[in-house]
This record gives sequence, C-alpha cells and structure tokens, in this order.
Amino acid sequence: PHFWSLFCRLKAAGTQMYTRKVADLWDLHSEYNIIVNCAGLGAHHLVGDEKLFPVRGQVLKVHAPWVKHFIRDGDGLTYIYPGIHRVTLGGTREKDSWSLSPDPGTTKDIFDRCCSLEPSLQEAQDIKVKVGLRPSRWCVRLEREVLSQGRVQLPVVHNYGHGAGGFSVHRGTAKEAARLVGECIAALQGSSSRAKL
Repeated sequence: PHFWSLFCRLKAAGTQMYTRKVADLWDLHSEYNIIVNCAGLGAHHLVGDEKLFPVRGQVLKVHAPWVKHFIRDGDGLTYIYPGIHRVTLGGTREKDSWSLSPDPGTTKDIFDRCCSLEPSLQEAQDIKVKVGLRPSRWCVRLEREVLSQGRVQLPVVHNYGHGAGGFSVHRGTAKEAARLVGECIAALQGSSSRAKL
C-alpha cells in the first residue's frame, strides 16, 4: 500500500518510470547523467557490496479490526501493529537467510507470542503469511561516488542497506540522497562550464 501510494504520487507529478533489469550501472550511462542506487539486496551483485546481507523477516497479516493499539515486547521481536485494513503480527530476524518460503513452525510461534500479548487475537481471521528479506549492512550506505572508465565519469549516489529500520529512516535518508544529487548536479554544471573555456 505504501509503495503504490508513492508510485501514484510520482506518476501524478509527471515522473517517468521504467522497469528493466540492470546488471551494471554503466548500462545507464548513455541515458542518465547521475544514478541513484537504491538497489537494496541487489547492490550485492550490482556494485559488489560484500557488506550487504539479508535479514529474513516473517510476519502474519490478520483480520482483527478490534485491535487498535500498537503493542511491542521488550526486544522488539514480538509486535502487533494495526494497519488500515489488517493487523501485522511479528516476527523474525534471521541474519543471512535467503529463504522466501514461509515456515509453518515460525507461523505458529509468531501467532502464539502475539496472542500471549493480546489474547483477543485468538479470534483473528484470514491469516496470511508474508516473508521478506531486509537489505542490511552494519551501517546504511548513503554516499556519493564517482565511477570512472578512462576519462568518462559517472556520478552515483548510493542509498541502501537500511535493514529493519527502512520504514523509520527512509525520509531522512531520501532527503540526504537528494542533497547529494544536488552536489552531483553542481559538480556536473561546474565541469561543463570549465569545459567551455
């Protein structure tokens, strides 16, 4: 839902969007002056980032409209987050696990842990299991880099590796990435004006 809301806002603002597989950032050089790399786990192969690793998360989405309050235990592993249409019950944090298959034992464990915090969840209906891989690093990669092939340069702003904190910090890192893009634009304008001298 969050993605589609953002997608619709960008389309309404006139943003052009393309979907294609990119194996190398240089594949984009002929079309774009600056690249913003938000490839998540894909950055492992795209830019060879060996510091990037998955943290597998499994959650349950349930229909329980009477649940109105956020509940979270001390270590943050067990939580109940009411949303607009469904309640999210979580969860897991499994470092270096690439599996996208739901685990039935984990599903039962999550449900039992959440029911111990909120017993009324025993009445929840339409339970769906979701699994995702959080792109994690020991710290977010948010920086400007200039790639070079001979005399040709390609400015890149990296913004990935947010892990489980992505929803919390995405606005701040997006603003910083936009500032870094501004620095790239200024550098490009400076080099083109010098080239004309």
